[in-house]
Amino acid sequence: MSLHEGSSFISRIIAHREEMNMNDLEIHYLTPEERQLLVDIRLRKAELQSEIKQLQDEIAEVTAEMEKLEAQEESKTNTKTKQLSIGKKKFNMDPKKGIEYLVEHGLLQNTAENVSQFLYKGEGLNKTAIGEYLGERNDFNMKVLDAFVELHDFTDLILVQALRQFLWSFRLPGEAQKIDRMMEKFAQRYCQLNTDVFSNIDTCYVLSFAIIMLNTSLHNPSVKEKPSVEQFINMNRGINNGEDLPRELIVSLYDSIKQEPFKIPEDDGNDLMHTFFNPDREGWLWKQGSSKLSGRYKSWKRRWFILNDNCLYYFEYTTDKEPRGIIPLENVQVREVVDRNRANSFELFSTGSDIIKACKTDSEGKVVEGKHTVYRMSASTPEEMAEWIKCIRQSISHNPFYDMLSARKKKAQHI
Repeated sequence: MSLHEGSSFISRIIAHREEMNMNDLEIHYLTPEERQLLVDIRLRKAELQSEIKQLQDEIAEVTAEMEKLEAQEESKTNTKTKQLSIGKKKFNMDPKKGIEYLVEHGLLQNTAENVSQFLYKGEGLNKTAIGEYLGERNDFNMKVLDAFVELHDFTDLILVQALRQFLWSFRLPGEAQKIDRMMEKFAQRYCQLNTDVFSNIDTCYVLSFAIIMLNTSLHNPSVKEKPSVEQFINMNRGINNGEDLPRELIVSLYDSIKQEPFKIPEDDGNDLMHTFFNPDREGWLWKQGSSKLSGRYKSWKRRWFILNDNCLYYFEYTTDKEPRGIIPLENVQVREVVDRNRANSFELFSTGSDIIKACKTDSEGKVVEGKHTVYRMSASTPEEMAEWIKCIRQSISHNPFYDMLSARKKKAQHI
């Protein structure tokens, strides 16, 4: 019997069953050949149903496995994303530890090129922390600095434009030696890409520093006497192998900075509001507060300190938008002290009233007046302590406003 005949036969059987509604009698109407065919069809149907069930089970198993793999991959991705976020936060608090964490978790390769690209992209990274890391004087960090500078393209840019690009990618640290290394690399890169602008790297280096100083002098409110273009020209005489640079070049640089100051890079909404382009000094210190009024000594806490504009600011993290405390360097002095709990200690102490004029934020974020008679800090090394003491002393004495204010207060107190 052909397939077509079999199909017709089945249709006839179904029609007959519907007509008679006598399933138990259908076998009596079949010939032996038809009966055998019906048995074969039923066996094949059972086989097909079994195969279909097996395929359904296999599809369900594969689907479940795929969903499991997708869930694992999603979990893995979420874990990596979380680890990357943690690594960036660690970097913003302590750049070295942040890089170590990212390398340990396979998110960064331990190569200068890979780390420099991570810093150059800078997504979610604090620009102050980037500058701190690039400025460290060890072999690996210096290689990272080299690779970082190589990522900048200064081709056919005037010097001010190149500086704007370079100084937007991080913040210059406060230490002079770190700034020196960074600006040296900048000058080398600029001259490498613009061979016809300056006769040597030293000329580019000196002029770049002059531009940075000019920016501070023209746009820092604490600088009362703004330099004129003639003063800027005189400042840069003879820096080109004993010769003067073209007057029109110096004037154009002056005008560019006067019209548009260097922009301070923001840190994804977490910018330090009270840092400036080039603070006098910044870095981590341990701080302990004491008060004669309460008779209590507070525990030591690690804080990020910034010295600028005759004020000492301290933050809990480098990414904080607002300082935890502000200490105007007025009627205070600084001295080295011996502390049995902390080496390399020094302190600010009042030279006028018992209370140091300062303010801080409390646990609820409210600004309250400080009640400290002494601010004691501790540095990581004797050299660092000495540098902090030196910079604070210079900041206390450099601004005549505080001296005049102190003298006026003393005069008023004796009237």
